[in-house]
Amino acid sequence: MSTKPVILWLRRDLRLGDHPALSAAVATGQPVIPLFIHDDQVADMGAAPRFRLGAALDRFGAALSGVGSRLILRRGPAQECLNDLIKETGADKVFWSRSYDPASIDRDSTIKTALKDQGVTAQSFAGFVLFEPWTVETKQGGFYQVYSPFWRAVRDRDPGDPLPAPDALKAPESWPASDDLDDWDLSADMRRGADVLKPHMQVGEGAAQDRLRAFLDGPVDGYRDDRDFPARPATSGLSENLTYGEISPRAIWHAGQRAKADGAAGAEHFLKELVWRDFAWHLAYHTPRIFTDNWRDGWDGFPWKTDEDRPEVLAWKQGRTGVPFVDAAMRELYVTGTMHNRARMIVASYLTKHLLADWRIGQRWFADCLIDWDPASNAMGWQWVAGSGPDAAPYFRIFNPETQADKFDPKGTYRDRWIAEGRQTPTDTALSYFDAIPQSWDLSPKDAYPDPVVALSKGREGALAAYERYKSTG
Repeated sequence: MSTKPVILWLRRDLRLGDHPALSAAVATGQPVIPLFIHDDQVADMGAAPRFRLGAALDRFGAALSGVGSRLILRRGPAQECLNDLIKETGADKVFWSRSYDPASIDRDSTIKTALKDQGVTAQSFAGFVLFEPWTVETKQGGFYQVYSPFWRAVRDRDPGDPLPAPDALKAPESWPASDDLDDWDLSADMRRGADVLKPHMQVGEGAAQDRLRAFLDGPVDGYRDDRDFPARPATSGLSENLTYGEISPRAIWHAGQRAKADGAAGAEHFLKELVWRDFAWHLAYHTPRIFTDNWRDGWDGFPWKTDEDRPEVLAWKQGRTGVPFVDAAMRELYVTGTMHNRARMIVASYLTKHLLADWRIGQRWFADCLIDWDPASNAMGWQWVAGSGPDAAPYFRIFNPETQADKFDPKGTYRDRWIAEGRQTPTDTALSYFDAIPQSWDLSPKDAYPDPVVALSKGREGALAAYERYKSTG
């Protein structure tokens, strides 16, 4: 049996269980060298996801130590790092989990060809989706552009059983040099906000499994009815862990199916949300313009405002629009790195319709602030709300934050949790926002709560008028 090592090139798959590339590496019987590369794609990540990635790498490194292995860290262009490590170790195989965005596909295809030309086995395995994008087709052979038929096509499909975690990884005779994770300083752009956000994170494979168990032991039963109420502990929170591959969607799928079989009333809706994430990557693979351009034809001339420095846009980013539901959601984002899904729709609608801002402004802000940032879900979500995307809500559907608050936060619990101004005894979570924000914003909980930057009725009228003008001239 060969003593040459296999390099396991890690990306969004920082777990031991149900890891096809890892299992294949172990099955060779050769030593395994787990490798993570800090390349341009990592450098281009926003502040919060890059900070959360650092925590994930730290935890996964500890998990690897528990099975007799270690995580090797290298920084630079991926192909150069791989070539260097192959030369240093004599590795004859490189395995990795597939990614589905254009930049990753181009990078990985180039590297696979180069490695094979060198006589090195290069093999990729199923990545972070339930069903890879080319495996789900319409009866006509094309890809799905609407979610409901996509769901019907996969809801009874078996993605395969989760693979067990290895008890041990065979180590090489000597370990190659590794960067020090602290030297990468992945939290640098978070500044003082890192200490505020950190307690809200649940990092690692064990935390993800605990989250799944806790959700299926209780909240899943009421998920269908309760998931739109942001003050209720009704959701799983697993988007954070899925982002870094700390749990596989296949493991969640099977656990959700068991809950459904056991009679959990909300299990199917939970599974639909998991498939919605797959649908986003299905579309991103087949129509990569979704990341950067209006997905729906006829929207390139829509008069969204692209000025990111407008005072109204800054107020939206700061959670100081004067609309409590919007502001509470934006502050939750800044403090926790996440935002309730109902709230995401409301703040996106407010930005793109009441403020007529280009959806890409919001997309970029979320990419900088979300610890559960998923490029495809983020792009599709913003375009869905804006009206320019696949399976989109019609543009004239404009969420009214006040009526949404009356319906989904009737007692004001969510708003009180995150807004300090004007409260006699603000909550700790509301106050923590002021510890997290840039000092240059010069905000204080003692400030008066702002008046609305735009009246909701005026914002709605402006959005509809812009839409009618565009239709008439388009």
